[in-house]
Amino acid sequence: MRIDRYIHDVILADLHEPTMVFLAGPRQVGKTTLAHILGEKDFTAYQYLNWDDSDDQKRILARDFEADARLLVFDELHKYRNWKNYLKGLYDKQKTRFAIIATGSARLDMYRRGGDSLMGRYHHLRLHPFSLAELVGQRFSSSPFSELMFPVETSTIAQAARDLLRFGGFPKPFLQKSDTALRRFHNERFDRLIKEDIRDTERVHDLSLLQELAALLPERASCRLSLNNLREDLGVAHKTVSHWMDVFERFYYHFRITPFAIKTAASLRKEPKLYLWDWSVVEDAGNRFENMIASHLLKFVHFLCDTQGYKAMVHYMRDRDGREVDFLITINQKPWFAVEVKYSDTTISPHLSYYMQRARIPFGYQVVATPGIHRIRDSIHVISASRFLAGLV
Repeated sequence: MRIDRYIHDVILADLHEPTMVFLAGPRQVGKTTLAHILGEKDFTAYQYLNWDDSDDQKRILARDFEADARLLVFDELHKYRNWKNYLKGLYDKQKTRFAIIATGSARLDMYRRGGDSLMGRYHHLRLHPFSLAELVGQRFSSSPFSELMFPVETSTIAQAARDLLRFGGFPKPFLQKSDTALRRFHNERFDRLIKEDIRDTERVHDLSLLQELAALLPERASCRLSLNNLREDLGVAHKTVSHWMDVFERFYYHFRITPFAIKTAASLRKEPKLYLWDWSVVEDAGNRFENMIASHLLKFVHFLCDTQGYKAMVHYMRDRDGREVDFLITINQKPWFAVEVKYSDTTISPHLSYYMQRARIPFGYQVVATPGIHRIRDSIHVISASRFLAGLV
């Protein structure tokens, strides 16, 4: 089964500018597969080169490219210290001959160490795990500051939402739909992230403590993150655990959502909320559900940023009186819509109503796990996750 990825056409259009495409995202999210599909479907010939392969390294450094190739795909090239200047020189001399994709399981926009700028020579795109809209073939049709458009909720959409919650959005375990395969995927991805990706590119001396930190994070998903608590649990300095959390974020293990500052509200707590890219490792049902919603919203804002140039962000809201709303989507720091996540409670959250008025948020959605629900009261939609998520990206 092959699912057309949501940024396939965007990548193709960027390559034809011509512009290099840097395709980043977590390990095993489908970057290499997507690059191969592009090469096979949209180019007469292409060449795939992986920096982790010693023979490919020699070909890369010697610029030994196949004569008929029209697309070059470089995988994990950011591990090469001089990768930036290498691509700059190749692009400047060969941009009319080759289209170029560089993929990596680290944030390629963060690895800008020395050398001349690549400004104007590439577009940076982030590939996310499967989302509900992607799985059911829906394409985002709304525009910023307009009300979201939702498809009719079908049994197919509802089942896909249940499968996503159970197996996560990474292609291999989702398509296999096996609990055994999911457990093996968790173990293998975790080991390779620590012992290969991070070890090869970061200066971390105690990998065992890094593994211990990673094991602590799933139980903290969907909660406000205290670095002091993590520091105490691990017995390390605050600076150390802060650095390690940054490393994990660069390698797409987790992401953090910061509070949105509202001038008319009481001072907000500054602690970010923590979520994992792979929500299937979160055991608590309510926290896993919220994490899945957070991941879909992050994919939504990254899509708007990477493909349409909007300065879109996802935040949460909380004041010192304890009033909290799970998510707020903004464009240029202007509120667009708020989302409150309730696993089963369909009674409209008073905190959502409070912030809708206080922060002048145009649209509000209370998202629940129960399928078949959609009603509107006081401009707030109470809506099932399967319908809400199908209206995103």
